Amino acid sequence: MIFEKHLELRGKHATLAPSQPHWLNYTDEQLFQKYVSQYAQSMGTSLHELAETLIRNNLKLKKGDKLTVLSHLLGDGIPRNVIDMDRLYNNFMNYVNDAIGFKLTPEQPLYYSPYCFGTADAISFRNNLLRIHDYKSGTHPAKIEQLLVYAALFCLEYHVKPGEIDTELRIYQNDEILHHEPTAEEILETMDCIIRECRALEIANEEG
Repeated sequence: MIFEKHLELRGKHATLAPSQPHWLNYTDEQLFQKYVSQYAQSMGTSLHELAETLIRNNLKLKKGDKLTVLSHLLGDGIPRNVIDMDRLYNNFMNYVNDAIGFKLTPEQPLYYSPYCFGTADAISFRNNLLRIHDYKSGTHPAKIEQLLVYAALFCLEYHVKPGEIDTELRIYQNDEILHHEPTAEEILETMDCIIRECRALEIANEEG
């Protein structure tokens, strides 16, 4: 028998994947949530790409721009029935407009070693004030520790002493803004952890 090649499916994963057969016993509601979750990462990527374009071009959003954002998501292949614009839009608008207002740089990589690096959604450092903002399109509550790592990476890469600056961290999610001003000790502890863990991985790699 000659099997179909289905080259268009290479690298893709089905909602009802044989390798994860839990769905055989799902209710209709569970099945739909699995369908929605399949697009969560794609939707987050699409919104972050749009935010970067808007921020770099100083294009603030207004209430009436909701359809423009929706059209962008649809154009990126996100199904309409998984897009909750009532939940997403206000926070997305606030994130973009605040980033423009504070003159933040979007999608900025921060690097310490091959073992520890990441990309801050939006960041700025001027007048001894470090601002890091993060946008989350998902519903699972985010943790401020992610932004603490970004702050630590910034200090390590640019040789900045946490005790000599002020730091403001913000997470935009679910119509809320989580705000945190970490102490120098919090950032230093995170820096020490990064240095220690990276060194441990270096030693393990040398010995291996």
